Amino acid sequence: MGKKLVIVESPAKAKTINKILGKDFIVESSMGHIRDLPVKSLGVDVDDNFQPKYVLIKGRRKVADRLKKIAKEVDAIYLAPDPDREGEAIAWHLGAMLSAVNKEAPLLRVQYNEITPAAVRKAFDNPGVIDQHRVDAQQARRVLDRIVGYMVSPMLWRRIRRGLSAGRVQSVALRLVCERELEIRAFTPEAYWIHGALARKQVAPLDPFHIKLVRVDGEKAEIKSEEASQAILDDLKARSLKVQSIAIKQITKRPPPPYITSSLQQAGSSFCGYSPKRTMALAQMLYEGVDLGEGPVGLITYMRTDSVHLAQDAVDGCRAFIADKFGPDYIPEKPNRYKSRSGAQEAHEAIRPADVSVTPDDLRGKLEPAALKLYQLIWARFLACQMSPAQLQQRTVTITAVKPAADAREFLFNGSTTDIVFPGYMSATGADRKKGEGDDLDRVPEMVEGEPLDCVEWLSERKETQPPPRYSETSLVGALERNGVGRPSTYAQTVSTLYDRQYASREKRTMFPTELGMRVSEMLTETLGDLFNVSFTASMEEKLDRVENGEVEWTGMLGDFYKQFSEWLEKTKAPPAAEEDVGKVLSLLEEVTEWAPEVQRGKRKYSDEKFVQSVRKRQEGESDVSQRQLEAIVRLACKYGDQLPDVEQRLAEMGLAALVQTIHDTRPAEKTLRKLEMMQSVEMDESTAKFVGSLQQQTDGGRALSEAQVKVLDSIVLGAAEQIPDFESQSADMGLSMADIPEDEESGAILAGMIHVSEWNEPTQRGKRTYDDKAFYESLKGYYDRKKFLSERQRGALKKMCGRYGDQIPGFAELAETYGIKPPRPKKGAEESAEE
Repeated sequence: MGKKLVIVESPAKAKTINKILGKDFIVESSMGHIRDLPVKSLGVDVDDNFQPKYVLIKGRRKVADRLKKIAKEVDAIYLAPDPDREGEAIAWHLGAMLSAVNKEAPLLRVQYNEITPAAVRKAFDNPGVIDQHRVDAQQARRVLDRIVGYMVSPMLWRRIRRGLSAGRVQSVALRLVCERELEIRAFTPEAYWIHGALARKQVAPLDPFHIKLVRVDGEKAEIKSEEASQAILDDLKARSLKVQSIAIKQITKRPPPPYITSSLQQAGSSFCGYSPKRTMALAQMLYEGVDLGEGPVGLITYMRTDSVHLAQDAVDGCRAFIADKFGPDYIPEKPNRYKSRSGAQEAHEAIRPADVSVTPDDLRGKLEPAALKLYQLIWARFLACQMSPAQLQQRTVTITAVKPAADAREFLFNGSTTDIVFPGYMSATGADRKKGEGDDLDRVPEMVEGEPLDCVEWLSERKETQPPPRYSETSLVGALERNGVGRPSTYAQTVSTLYDRQYASREKRTMFPTELGMRVSEMLTETLGDLFNVSFTASMEEKLDRVENGEVEWTGMLGDFYKQFSEWLEKTKAPPAAEEDVGKVLSLLEEVTEWAPEVQRGKRKYSDEKFVQSVRKRQEGESDVSQRQLEAIVRLACKYGDQLPDVEQRLAEMGLAALVQTIHDTRPAEKTLRKLEMMQSVEMDESTAKFVGSLQQQTDGGRALSEAQVKVLDSIVLGAAEQIPDFESQSADMGLSMADIPEDEESGAILAGMIHVSEWNEPTQRGKRTYDDKAFYESLKGYYDRKKFLSERQRGALKKMCGRYGDQIPGFAELAETYGIKPPRPKKGAEESAEE
């Protein structure tokens, strides 16, 4: 019997499956996607039915060649990527590549929800074929994302700055974050007062307890002024308390459903403090396999799912485990069933342990602590979802402040206590123990109706209404899911993209839109609000689901979208500049006899004279000249004012006074120009020199730097203080001081972690430049040892380099989580095909 080739996405998964299948199978990894759309072009022929032009992904040549070589010699090829759209697309691309080198070997698609011997063998015993509808859904999503990103992002480059990006889902997520920020800024807090008392029985037990004022003269207690609050306190001073009534309510608390992707990310944040990205990385490790001493074992089911469905054999095993561990009372008569949201992929399962009998205690000391915490959550939630409901008893005591006279005001107070009668599923989640750990002052003792009570103290507290909270990473994921935006495979990547693009920042677990993020969102909302709209984006997700279900043809769906999208995009185009205005300014510039010399920065050359000539050619060729180009030549006219007498007055007489005033308002500050002049004599590394050069170009064009650019420039100038003659006297005039050097603990922590790196990548040559990680690290470390800080650009480069060596750095996961270090690019298809 000949060999069989099996291909999965990642080396870790390959290792686990290889152990299960044995010597007759060659198990290889594709390292995620093997082909994709090209990086530097649209890669989609919108005039030929949206045909994608796939190319081999950079860095995949060796992988592709190895797979082709093996495929030539085998009798069968099993395509075994993950059971979702991205996995199906990876299988399809692999099939297209390998069928060309071995036409005789059948291409078989195998899928499994967990990497256990039984599940994997069953999948290989019953192989299927590639689901073309699912592949088409992935292609449609990829093409949608490419069209939106490729065609909208340039608008941001023109109107804000180059390098910015828009994305079909990314920009909707940003809009949610920014609209919440605007709500918070517009919110006006209102004061209100809450009243209560610290009461005590007159007989044992004498422990005091809290009660809260709930009604005043039969109406809800809403106290909105200090005068009203004080009046209530004055009225209560001489009163005693008496129990008016006692109500007992039986409560049945049903167990929560098993985890899906979004709820696991939220739990990872709430209980473990993990970001969605880290939660998914740990879950992927648990899914693909962990070596427990006898080779790798898959510990949980597939972690990208929006379905709460559970396999019957898993439910049966869980119920048997519950009966053995907790007793028969903890098993409901019939298994608990849960309903997934509309559109969920019911063919998938919820996230659960692959083997419920493998308890967290069994894995203690074998799993890293972070992964063990996550496994504990998944294991406990799975048990809980198949257990009996908890039975609670809530006792609410209504207490009156005894009236001194019949016509006095009536004040009613409430105090309540909830006791667990039967813990049910809470025994698995630990909620029964937490219930018993509450504040003693919140627990109301046993009482009888009519019983008099002592008031230890009347309580009053001023509060203010609060604005809606900012999103955390997980609450944003929850909002995306509730609105039907994105899918499980994209949630974590969407959040990460907002940070990567510097559209949002994070403080503890709270997301804040940056100034740049607010500007980008405002522009996209004003110009393409219908496209980056929650309901429209959700409707596109529904259409992709219909493509996957075979109900809609994918290119037809794209055609409908592209027609609407083109209409929206056409409306965003700014009207051209008035031809008469352009002609007047060009005529004025004819008086310039001496132009500034051409300047080369990097590979580009900049010439004022050639730019004016290019605008003149456009006009003479009857091409439109944009408003930005008109503004640019007006700036040049102002720049050459020494050769153009009374230039600003002459421009004003042409009707361009408002444009001249705008140029005045956006001119670079004198301090900024002096800082850039200081840097002319400073030795800088190539990256810093390139950045400072770009700032110089911007100011040469008469444009002010942004607040963020000034901040980075200041840090560079401070770092070069030793090279600047008479720095102290000059810096005082520019508002700079060595005391302004920011505390930079993170650079020190990252550099300290990288001390452990012993195997460095070989230096590489690109053009005339050599990239040497080890030399770069040593230069940064020497700089930090002298200055105790790195500039923002240096820190960014350090973090990027650190991510490449994470496998050699002890505690890298915690370091990455704390300081926002990106690990090497994930080997997962869904992560690799992030939005443009």
